[in-house]
Amino acid sequence: MAKKIKSTGYNWSYCSLGGVVRVNVRNGEDIAHLRELDKKLWTVLSCPTEGLEFPSDTLKLIDSDADGKIRVDEIISAADWLCSVLKDKELLIKGPDALKLSDINTDVPAGAELHKSALQILSNLKLEKDEISVADTSDSVAIFADTAFNGDGVITEASTQDAHLKDVIAKIAAQAGSAADRSGVQGINADHIEAFYTALADYAAWQDAASEEICPFGADTQAALDAVNGIKDKVSDFFMRCKLIAFTEAAAPAVDVSADKISAISDHDLSGEAEEIASYPLARPSKEGILRFDAINPAWKARVDAFKALVGLDGKEGIDEGEWNELVAKFAPYVAWKDAKKGDIVEALGIEEVKKLIAADDKAALLELVAADKALEAEANSIDEVNKLTHLVRDFYKLLKNYVIFSDFYSPNQEEMSVFEAGKLYIDQRCCRLCVRVADMGKHADMAGLSGMFLLYCACTSKTTGKKMDIVAVMTDGSTRNLRPGTNGVFYDRDGVDYDATIVRIVENPISIKQAFWSPYVKFWNWITGLVNKSAAEKDAKAMENLQAGAAAAPADAAAKKQPFDIGKFAGIFAAVGMAVGLLGAAVAGIIAGLAKLPWWGLILIVVGIMLLISGPSCFIAWGKLRRRNLGPVLNANGWAINSNVIVNIPFGRTLTSIAKYPKLKLDDPYKPKAPLWWRILRWVLLAAVIAFCALFFTNNLKCIGLPLHKEKPAVEQVEEAPAEEAPAEEAEQIQE
Repeated sequence: MAKKIKSTGYNWSYCSLGGVVRVNVRNGEDIAHLRELDKKLWTVLSCPTEGLEFPSDTLKLIDSDADGKIRVDEIISAADWLCSVLKDKELLIKGPDALKLSDINTDVPAGAELHKSALQILSNLKLEKDEISVADTSDSVAIFADTAFNGDGVITEASTQDAHLKDVIAKIAAQAGSAADRSGVQGINADHIEAFYTALADYAAWQDAASEEICPFGADTQAALDAVNGIKDKVSDFFMRCKLIAFTEAAAPAVDVSADKISAISDHDLSGEAEEIASYPLARPSKEGILRFDAINPAWKARVDAFKALVGLDGKEGIDEGEWNELVAKFAPYVAWKDAKKGDIVEALGIEEVKKLIAADDKAALLELVAADKALEAEANSIDEVNKLTHLVRDFYKLLKNYVIFSDFYSPNQEEMSVFEAGKLYIDQRCCRLCVRVADMGKHADMAGLSGMFLLYCACTSKTTGKKMDIVAVMTDGSTRNLRPGTNGVFYDRDGVDYDATIVRIVENPISIKQAFWSPYVKFWNWITGLVNKSAAEKDAKAMENLQAGAAAAPADAAAKKQPFDIGKFAGIFAAVGMAVGLLGAAVAGIIAGLAKLPWWGLILIVVGIMLLISGPSCFIAWGKLRRRNLGPVLNANGWAINSNVIVNIPFGRTLTSIAKYPKLKLDDPYKPKAPLWWRILRWVLLAAVIAFCALFFTNNLKCIGLPLHKEKPAVEQVEEAPAEEAPAEEAEQIQE
């Protein structure tokens, strides 16, 4: 129940949700005073703008610094702005999708500008109505479709009627880059214009610097340079071989092409051995050091001929190393000139087009168009503010309920879901309502484990849409016996789209007191069955090993090793077994006899005491954890800054997981398994044993409740019979003798 407490000049209303006291934001007046609310009393200090089931456009409009977080100060700023530009603050509680223009407060400058911009939007959209909606303001392309200028500093071909300028704008966009205009069309801004004309001037100046000295072979200089670079390494290799022969003629066979190499491929199709032949020297080296053009390696001849034609060596028989080096040096100025090239972004236009654009000098005209567009920036931004207004009027209170109070999360209405709830997981005859998106399961589980809740991390894939997401589902009721990694379920998102969900990881914590009570017995039973299964497996393996060893042995050896039947040995074994059974039976009989002597309430106390001793610690620990279950760590692991406990206590936890319930019916099942004969006999034996024990127990304890076991004989009969029992004195003396 909400209560009012006076705090810092404003009477805030408080309520208790999930066992925690929280500030209750109920009306527009509360929103107007959010600035006065102590930050320590906010449930959340920040939340991410991604991964929430909330309109992302609205979150980005509130996130003024675009850091991906919605902080308290940004919530306060949005609240102050809304309350100043609206006449009725209660509109925020209602959250209408459309805002009447008459509800905008035109008495303040910001409100008057919003009202004017709202009219402009409706005019641009050719709509005649007295209200504006989120749909109207969200489509900026439609709003600015027929406008030449829209205040964003981007001009398009539609920004001018001059055909020449339209062509220049297109060229700039193609060569210097473009930007999206508010109308949705690609255009250019001042930076693109400056970069384009700077590139024109630089490229023209670079081209003008070219001369005969820089380009020794004219227009063929680049082709000649490519031809030289293509054979440069091979020519250098040839002259080095010649130097080695000049140094010592004994090196000639080693540096020349080997006849053995040619012999090795002589029986092949030599046209297919071009790569092998190309690895041989460019020509046969000699101590003279002349590269003769008529004796070039066949694999290199075409490239050498192209080189000769481009550098003017046609008709020359050969070239020595000095002439080659002089030729290569001629390209040095050209290479330096190329390295200094500027304005290459306009190179594709060609030098003639570049000079025409420089001569036309349209830079100033284009910048004037940009300035005319920027002059409407305030008006255009105000149009954006109208978009912000319609979004916040619709969504702001919804965000507050999930930021200040968490009332959507604690809502008794199952259909009302908080902004962090991603959908519902159906698995193992249960529906988990509390499912949260996660980005990294490993990092998330490290912190989320502190919540004290049983968490199922699932990888979800939608076959219809192809979408994938990872979620963590909180399990708060039912058994965990069938829940393990690899178990499959079905997840439904907020839009009803189904996903195949597979458990990837589990963080185990108590689910209920009932589960905790039976937990020790389940663990003990699992331990016993584990031991039995292990022992059975070992015996089975041993028996198989013995069987295989016996089958491998020869029949003669088996007969030789066969030992005679030892009746003494088996008699000893049977005696030992009989003694053990006797001792065990005596012990059981002693325990039953001891219990049978106890009063009925004593037996009950013993049973209750044993159960408390076994299950009590487990139940106590579970009760403590269940009372302290906190959703805060789960949200903190997702980037929230939770400022208060988000308790999921036992009663509330039951609402988060619903279990399948079937009506109690008696139905015939043709495939119902029938109990075997031995089991039916065992049940009757056990029933007889229980009846016998109860009979013995109540027989020994009837006096405890005041009922006599049998009738007593009359006192008269005892008096008459007493003298007959006394022996005569003479007979006594004879007996003594």
